[in-house]
Amino acid sequence: MGYRKLSDRITTDESRELIELLGHEGEVHEDPTEPPPVRSPDPGDDYLIALAAAADALLVSGDRHLLGLGGDIPVYNPARFLELVEGR
Repeated sequence: MGYRKLSDRITTDESRELIELLGHEGEVHEDPTEPPPVRSPDPGDDYLIALAAAADALLVSGDRHLLGLGGDIPVYNPARFLELVEGR
């Protein structure tokens, strides 16, 4: 796996399982036409915010800029998202 932040945390088999899961369960959406409802301190994140808003989806990220917007948009770190999914 090429992305070091992930390869330090999950095995190659787990990454394959994740890719397979995303292929079966993920949704494809058109690029957003509207600007993001809020702007990130990192302009590179604005596309993700706009896409999530257009798709009525939440974001799961470890990015501090996105997580800092948690009071304005639905964004969770991976651990908190897993707790929500598992009903904890």
